[in-house]
Amino acid sequence: MQRRAMPKKLGKKMRQIRERLGMSQREIVAALNYKDTPLRASQISQYENGQREPTMMLVLAYARLAKVSVESLIDDKMKLEK
Repeated sequence: MQRRAMPKKLGKKMRQIRERLGMSQREIVAALNYKDTPLRASQISQYENGQREPTMMLVLAYARLAKVSVESLIDDKMKLEK
């Protein structure tokens, strides 16, 4: 079974959200209040640098925090909403 490709711009968009909110990686961990699994600042770094793929639930948490659509986060053809 072939794996699907991770959106190439997802990590960059996650970083843009964090920076727009003026938060450090530790601060966004707290703000996301993500309870599915323990979340650490080191993981945020890996997501932002494209070294690891976030779960859809984490992508949803980012979208809700930033008040943007999930689609704008995962679709490489779309720019992040302001």
